[in-house]
Parts: sequence; C-alpha cells; structure tokens
Amino acid sequence: MPDLQSELTRTVRGEVGFDVTSRALTTMDASNYRRVPLGVVAPRDADDVAATLAACRAHGVPVVARGGGTSIAGQATGTGVVLDFTRHMNGLLSLDPAARTAVVQPGLVLDRLQQAAAPHGLRFGPDPSTHSRCTLGGMIGNNSCGSHSVAWGTTADNVSELSVLTARGDSLRLGRDWAGAPEGLRPLVEGELARLRTGFPALPRRISGYALDALLPENGADVARSFCGSEGTLGILTEAVVRLVEAPSARALAVLAYTDESAAAEAAAGLLPLAPLTVEGMAADLVRSTADLPRGGAWLFVETGGDTAAEARARAEAIVRAADVVDSLVVTDPAGQRALWRIREDASGTATRMPDGSEAWPGWEDCAVPPTQLGAYLRDFRSLLGVYGLRGTPYGHFGDGCIHVRIDFDLLTVPGVARFRSFSEDLADLVVAHGGSLSGEHGDGQARAELLPKMYGDEMVTLFERAKAVWDPDDLLNPGMLVRPAPLDTNLRFSVLPREPVDVVFGYPSDGGDFTAAVRRCVGVAKCRTTEVSGSSVMCPSFRATGEEAHSTRGRARLLHEMLAGELVTDGWQSTEVRDALDLCLSCKGCRTDCPVGVDMATYKAEFLHHHYEGRRRPASHYTMGWLPRWLRLVARTRTAWLVNSLASVRPLAALAKRLGGIAKERKIPRVAGVPFTRAWRREVRAESRRNTHDGVEYVETPSRGHVYLWPDTFTEHLSPSVGRAAVRVLEAAGLGVLPVLPVMAGKPVCCGLTYVSTGQLDRAREVMRTTLDGMGVLVEGEGAPPVVVLEPSCAATLRTDLPELLPDDPRAARLAARVLTFAEALDRHAAPDWTPPRIDRPTVGQTHCHQHAVLGDTADRRLRAAAGLTGELSGGCCGLAGNFGFEKGHYEVSATCAEEQLLPSVRQAPQDAVVLADGFSCRTQLEQLAGVRGRHLAEVLAEALEAEAQ
Repeated sequence: MPDLQSELTRTVRGEVGFDVTSRALTTMDASNYRRVPLGVVAPRDADDVAATLAACRAHGVPVVARGGGTSIAGQATGTGVVLDFTRHMNGLLSLDPAARTAVVQPGLVLDRLQQAAAPHGLRFGPDPSTHSRCTLGGMIGNNSCGSHSVAWGTTADNVSELSVLTARGDSLRLGRDWAGAPEGLRPLVEGELARLRTGFPALPRRISGYALDALLPENGADVARSFCGSEGTLGILTEAVVRLVEAPSARALAVLAYTDESAAAEAAAGLLPLAPLTVEGMAADLVRSTADLPRGGAWLFVETGGDTAAEARARAEAIVRAADVVDSLVVTDPAGQRALWRIREDASGTATRMPDGSEAWPGWEDCAVPPTQLGAYLRDFRSLLGVYGLRGTPYGHFGDGCIHVRIDFDLLTVPGVARFRSFSEDLADLVVAHGGSLSGEHGDGQARAELLPKMYGDEMVTLFERAKAVWDPDDLLNPGMLVRPAPLDTNLRFSVLPREPVDVVFGYPSDGGDFTAAVRRCVGVAKCRTTEVSGSSVMCPSFRATGEEAHSTRGRARLLHEMLAGELVTDGWQSTEVRDALDLCLSCKGCRTDCPVGVDMATYKAEFLHHHYEGRRRPASHYTMGWLPRWLRLVARTRTAWLVNSLASVRPLAALAKRLGGIAKERKIPRVAGVPFTRAWRREVRAESRRNTHDGVEYVETPSRGHVYLWPDTFTEHLSPSVGRAAVRVLEAAGLGVLPVLPVMAGKPVCCGLTYVSTGQLDRAREVMRTTLDGMGVLVEGEGAPPVVVLEPSCAATLRTDLPELLPDDPRAARLAARVLTFAEALDRHAAPDWTPPRIDRPTVGQTHCHQHAVLGDTADRRLRAAAGLTGELSGGCCGLAGNFGFEKGHYEVSATCAEEQLLPSVRQAPQDAVVLADGFSCRTQLEQLAGVRGRHLAEVLAEALEAEAQ
C-alpha cells in the first residue's frame, strides 16, 4: 500500500520498512505459523506509535506489536504493520531500589533489566529461558513466567502500572481500582460478576484467554494485571512500571534424579511447602550429555536461596532429604550452577529434534494443570501420543504443573496436518479434564485460541469477544488472536516450502540431504540474538556488532526460508536480499554448536554463494583471497616472496592491489614467508641425513619413522612457518616421529579447500579436495595409518566437516576426516606415556578459535594448557577477521567491532607477563593489525619453553 507507506514515512521518525527484507524478517516468530506483513515500523517513542496507529486506522490495516519474536503460538506475526520495539524503544528509563520498581520500555531485553537491578540486590522475578533476548513488552503481552514462578509468580504478578495506546489513539495509564480502564469496561465486568467468579480454573499457570477475573472488586479491579496476557489485542504498550524482588545473596541447586518424568512429576508438588525458588523438570532424551547430572532418567532442578552459601546449601540438602530420589547432586558453585541451568534452558531448542534427528514442533508447548495432577496428566498425555503414533518429550515447570513439549507432527502433508488438528482437539479435552489451562506460559495465539471454548465454554468466550470490542472496536490490533481466531491448522509456515528436494552441493547428512530441511532447523528461539557473549560461546558475532535482525542467524534463516517459499523473495538463488544478509556472516560456524538446533549458517552461506554466482562474475575478493592457496603456491614455486613483500611495502602499489583485489583499504597485506615451511623442513631433514650418514648411520625417510603426519595448511606453509617448526619440535619431544604431508603429493597439490568453501566456490572446492585425496594415495587408503595433525583450526574444521559433506560419496573423504587431529589432540592421545609438557606457569589471554569451538572442541587444549601451567580462561566470541571476511572491502568496521567485543579488551587488560594465545592465523593477524600485539600458537609457546629448558 504505497499511500500507507508514504504516510508512515512522513509522520514516523523511526524506520519504516516496506521492502522485501524487512517484511521477510518478520513473517514468523518461534511458532508453526507464518504471515507476510505489509511493512515494519520501528518507532522511536510513543508519538511514533500513535502516528502508526492513526495511519493504519485510516487505511484499515491491522497492527501487531513485536518484541524479540520468540512467541510460540503465532501472536507475533500478522498481515498488516508490525511494530518492532527492539530497535529504539528498548530503554530502562529508571530504577528505584528503595521502592523496588523499574520503569521500562517494551523493547527492553529482560537480561538488561536484571543486570541493572543486580547491584542493588534486586531482580525481576519472571525469567523465561529466552531471558537473553525476550523483551519486557513481549513478556507482558504473553504473561510470561519462567523457572522461578513458584517463588515470584508470573509477569502479571510483578506489574504495577502500564502506559497503553488504544487503536483509536487514547492514551491510558492502567493500574488498580479501574485506573485507565477504557469506557465500557467496568459496566461489562459488573454485569458479569457471577460468571467471572466461577468461570476461571484455579491454578498458578492459567494464561489462556483474557484475565477478566483480575477486574473483580475482590482482586482490586486491576486493569494493568488484566491487560497482561492479552497478546497485543487490546492496546499497544509503550511503558511499564514493574516490581522487583529481592534476589537471594546465595543460591544452591539441588538436582534430583528419578527413574522417569512421571516419577519426577509426582514428586514436584510435594516439594513446594519447602519454599524452593524453582522446581524444573526434564528427561534424559533432552540432554546432549548426562555426564554432569546424577544417575537417573529424569531430573528436577530445585533451586534454593539464602543469606549465605551455607544457608542456601542447607535448604537444598533439606529438599534432598525430603525427596524420594534415585540419586542427587547439590551445587553451590555459581559457575557449576550456570552450566547445569544451560542444560535446562537449551531444552527449548534441543526439543525441536527427536533423539533420532527427526523434527518436532510446538503447538502444545506449554499447557498447564494443577501441580498435584501433573503425574496423572503426563501418563494420559503419553497414552494419547501413543494412540496417534506421535512422539514428544515433556519438560518444564513441574512445580507449577506447566509442561513444555514439542511433538513430531507431520506438518508437511495433508494427512499429517489433519492428524495435528485431531490430536490438538483431543489433547485440549484431556487438559480440561485435568482442570488445566491450554496455555500455561506462552499464550494462546493461533495455536490454541480456536480451542478456548473447550476450556471456558461458549458464553465465556463470547464475553472475551465483548471485552475485545470495548478496547478495540475496529478489531485493528492483532486480529485473529484470542477471539475470532484463525483455525489452528491454517497459515502453517511449512505449507509454502517446496515439496521436492532442492538441488544442492553439500550433503547435509543430518537433514537427509535436504536443504529445505536444513533451513527448517531454525525454529526462532533466537539464541543468536543475544547481545553479549556468554562464556566461550561465539554465535552470532555479526548480530552483536550491528544489532540488526538481518545479520543474526535467525534473520538469515528466515530470508532463506522465504527464498525457498518464493512468495516474498521471488528470485531464488539470485536474491540480492539474501546475498546482502549473508554478506556480513563471518562463517565462524559458531551457530553449528551454540544454536540449540544446530543451524549451520556458514554452510548455508557457502551453498548460497555457489548458486548465486554460478555462471556469473564474482566479487574480486573471491579471486584474490578465494584462490589464495593457488597464488601462494605460485609465489613459492617461482621463489618470488621477496618481490611480493617488496611491492606490498610500497603504499601506492599496495593501495592499488587492494582496490583491484576487493581488499579493505584499512588492511595491511601479510608478509609471505621467504621459504615455505615444508621446503625448509625437508632441507633440515636432508641435512640431518647427511650428518647421520657421515657418522656411519643410515638415514631412511619412510613413514615407519614417525607416528603422525603434519598437514601443510596454506597459512602455516606460506605465512607462519614458525608455527610448523615449533609443532615439529614439540611433537618430537613428546616421542612422536613427524612426517610431512607435502604441498604436492604424487604430482597433485594438497589443500583442504577452505578458502574456496568460504567464498562459495564449491565446484572448485570439490575439485581441490578430490585432487588432494588422489595425491595423498596410501595416506588415505591405508588401514591403521597414522593420524594427520592440522595446526590451523579452520583448516582442521574444513577437513573434519566440509570435506565429507562435500564429497559424501567418496569413502576416502570420511576416512581422512576421521584421522584429523589438532595439535593438542595429537599430544593428548599419542604422546609418550611419560611425557609432560614444559612448565610455563604464566597467565594466558586470547580467544579460542571460533572453528575450534564450533567443530573441533578444546578439551585437549585445556588439558595441555593446564599441564603446562598456563592459567586463565580464553575468551569467547570471534576475532572478527575470520579468514577472508575481515580482509574484504566493506567488512572492516564490523570486523573491528567483533574484535573489540572480547579479544582486544582481554589482551589490553592482561597482566604484563601473560601469554597471548592465538592458534589461528586470522586471530594472530587481527591482534597484530588492530592492537600491535603478537599472538602465538600454543605450539610456539611450548617450543620456546622447551628451548629454555634445554639451555
């Protein structure tokens, strides 16, 4: 609607986006549903909201309020104008520690409020598992709860006043004693007192429908409380006064193990008299590893608080004694508690996949029953699943009787969708039979609103419709939610996706070779939208740098979804919208591990670039940095490193080369080694042979001499040969004979193909990989052959994952991938039994390489550092250079911002004697170019210590 867009652009100070990208990013939330909006408005203040409402009212266009977009029931999607509050109206306006209140805007992320309240010993009580990205406005709209609701209640229990704009432009300040009530609401309620007093089930997690019972005189006629959970259908929130609670000075976590989830559910209600802060439940099939949990098939996570650690522990131990458990664990260490809580919080993503890898979906994500009925309800629920041949693993807030579950519905076929509807109707009957609520946390949305008559009866639902008409007589606000809902089996987001597999290059082994299934992995839980690095996590550095949804893993997945759908993004692989969103993806692979459902955006980006540029001219950087191994081999063969370095040192020539090569002007061109690593190494070996022969000792260079092969990655070979020399020194000191995999084997160049993969030149990457496998010959074919040590983490990750996924039909690829070890892994697994690394006894700083974090793991590195006396933790995040990314024109600012997030501050704040570790060439280059600091590979640090010991 060009007239509406024009009016909004003229009257709204915030951003107005009616373009394809803005709309595509908001077609979905975390539910099964999809609606294509007309446009998106990011208001700067309440005046912008009023102007948007006025324009939409004049044009008869509905309005949907959206926070973090993590709603499970579809209520954050719509066909009109979406109000995105996260961009500007995201502030904490004030915090009063004495009154224990805070004034917040709707787009404020919960964790920001918690961080501001913590220094005062306060917190906001409700804490959904999405606390790092959900917003206060969304929590109020859904009446969210979280794990601490047994102690501190729902969002409605913690709201004091709300500033609201109605669809007709009235500004209301909602509170108790009818404060802010729209005209007609009080007479409506006073005419239905008997129905309101008897028509609502009494349970702690009754979220479904409108909370009209909060308007009863005995409940304080609390209009603000009644507004909570209305899902943006009554008014648009612009500001809220929320109450804070006193946070315990110390906490303990009791993890109680049971045989199964029914046993845990039966026990949960009995723990409530002991006043725990949480009673959370989950079963073993939601846990990636049970190594850190007590023995059992299901667990209750019961948190206690106290003024001291001893008091918190005593309360936790009292709960253990009162519980009939198979096993238990009490943790008081904050880091240990956080690690355990991450297991529970990640369940919202882990639950989207069944143990066999098949997909599972929301729809019955959060129904609730009285806690005393939970065990019986779960048994009946399991039985109903069996009747329909469905699977799902319940988890959630057992102390409140609220169950989260994702079920392996078939939402792709007509019979599957019909079964989804029939099951939903029967499950609604089952919930009601147990005295429960269809929604216990996430709201009704489209998923359950159609079924509300089963819970409340037709007359109460009619009363809901009358209340909606009082607030919003024009049905402008989020129509189709709560009242007069769309059928629960319409607007399914999967209905627009292609039914036949898309022709792709990667194998996608975890998704049955189906790229569409890989894209479907993103269910919208939005862990990629966190604004701070947590622990060693990496995902998603570009979002943290820009704050833009399009540069989050979820945003990119949404655009790929719309590309496959072809309705909004209509030009398929040629889409400029998808290309631009992927442009700032660093291919760090952080999402492969940090995303709860394992979205691998680096792979999707490489796939897209391959198709996007197929048969077309590529950016210059794809030919310069994408073909880097070829150019460096040419320099080595012609022995012209001196010439290249000399030319690069002449500023005008370097500037011209960077401009022609698509390289950022701010970057320095790294120096090429005068003598490649393996050439120098072979010289040393031949010299050693001559010396040994002169002494009467025969020297034979055969594989039997060594136990590991050393891979000649491009960076070690041509740019950092000191790393290779150091690695050989340490590996040999550890009792390992080391043999080189030469850059050319049997006349074939050897390369992992990393730079071709990262630039989406997948045909070339596969050609390079096949040539490599051909050249390596017996090193690939031989049974029980030695492992292959790869010093550059990004190359090791490429060999472990991209190689077998690009050549799934070549068994040699899988065999080589299985033999790839990092430097630390080689020492950890193959060093002489009596070998110990040299003691260094110094603190360390630096950053775990993002590919190592995501693909390789750093357990062996941690053990090796500890054995050498290298203390301290390496930071998370990404260095920002990320191979070719940070060198490419247009990426410098984002690259530097990523480095400033964790890596550079940690180095600047490090003790003077700290060792700066950086195993990746990119990380070392970023440190040198942005901070003037020399980072070193762990091999270099250990080799230097060995030399010092030998002196």
